[in-house]
Amino acid sequence: MTDLTLLLDRRLMRARKDTMPRQRRLYELLRQAILDGRLLAGTALPASRVLAQDLGLARNSVIHAYEQLAAEGYVQTSRQGTIVAALPSRPKPPASSAQPEVPVGAMLSSRVQSFNRRRTPEQDLLPFMPGIPALDAFPVRTWRRLLQGVWSDPDPALLSYRPALGEPELRQAIATYVRTARGVVCEVEQVIVTGGTQDSLDLCAHALADPGQRVWIEHPGYGGARVAMQAAGLRVVPVPVDDQGLAPAGALWRRQPPRLIYTTPSHQYPLGSVLPLARRLALIEQARTAGAWILEDDYDSEFRHDGPPLAAMQGLVPQAPVIYLGTFSKSMFPALRLGFMVVPAALVDRLQGVLGDLVRRGQSAEQVALAAFINEGHFTQHLRKMRPLYAQRQAALREALARHWTWPGEVLGGACGLHLALTLPDDVPDVLAAEAALKKGLSPRPFSVYGMGGEPRNGLVIGYANTPAEQMDARVRQLVKAVNAGLAR
Repeated sequence: MTDLTLLLDRRLMRARKDTMPRQRRLYELLRQAILDGRLLAGTALPASRVLAQDLGLARNSVIHAYEQLAAEGYVQTSRQGTIVAALPSRPKPPASSAQPEVPVGAMLSSRVQSFNRRRTPEQDLLPFMPGIPALDAFPVRTWRRLLQGVWSDPDPALLSYRPALGEPELRQAIATYVRTARGVVCEVEQVIVTGGTQDSLDLCAHALADPGQRVWIEHPGYGGARVAMQAAGLRVVPVPVDDQGLAPAGALWRRQPPRLIYTTPSHQYPLGSVLPLARRLALIEQARTAGAWILEDDYDSEFRHDGPPLAAMQGLVPQAPVIYLGTFSKSMFPALRLGFMVVPAALVDRLQGVLGDLVRRGQSAEQVALAAFINEGHFTQHLRKMRPLYAQRQAALREALARHWTWPGEVLGGACGLHLALTLPDDVPDVLAAEAALKKGLSPRPFSVYGMGGEPRNGLVIGYANTPAEQMDARVRQLVKAVNAGLAR
């Protein structure tokens, strides 16, 4: 055996009682060795057949680990085999582990304020509305049983104000899930339950920055982030995205350094690009140097269609200046209004004090039921059911667009999530197309509403998750007819 296989063999043997699949354990060990610099750039990994034989694993397990590493940019495949990729230099962790320093600024905002958002629930339920999951496929009976179990003999304390950080059993369930499924490095104390991503953004905007400080937001990007930041009195700086995600120019760091950076690295919203590993590591290093917090919005990465979900930015380096934002609105249903944040350990005490004054947490029954939904395996089972369903619905949408769409354009995204982005020629204004579609009972969104400044993109964002595959062809024909009618006026 080589030194590498001896090391892997010992660690896999020590983890024999671990519930994590061995192919996932192998991936984690190789990934960490690359990040730690124990596997240097240019190192050739053993052939899958050789490594499988040395470790006593199925060859498919090794192949799976190599493919995931390649998908995330840790290795490259060539005629010479599987080679460790060259990664940008990583920031070093603080020297003292007893009381970690957070050089990106742990001071909290001197002012907080609230705001209200307007929603259009009728439009949310129309075909092609982005961000709405398959409501017809949610296991309502299981959810109802769990809720009834909570209410059948409730603790009277559940009827009062609840802990500002969330119900302890839900925080523990979330911590266990994100560590296993998303590569997030955290303890339960770092998990804060919120009323969804919008609530998380509101808290971050008010608690981590002062009015007048800058926040970088993807352009085009999620409008709710812009609303939260502007309501907190922050100065929004639009940062362009390209086909690989957030792409800040070097001069921007010098001219307009940010306090907060909002990004959707695993599935850029709305264009669907995926931020590659090199950019993720560079962004973390630059944010640490600038004293900025990265707000990593991981809104729908559970639904990756060409492999397992990519690991979160938060866990890439020790004590990363990253607040990880998650939501159950896409994985379960929007009306649940529950999400969460994973914050750096150095912020927990400060945020707990602020939240105690800001938040009167409720939804205790829903939180307890959600914890049971996760712990009993229903959440994982539901995600496994939804992935092929969404892949089928996306494929049906692509096929229908290929048959019926009459304008030149490009379909963007599709590796992950619940929507596709469709570019339009300049002579088909996206606002007009979306308005015409809405009059016919369809709700795609124009790119224009996602603009954060600068030159707007022209196109439509089409949600497919809440439209059955067998209806997709008819709905696309309906959309084409509506846009043609709108252009004729």
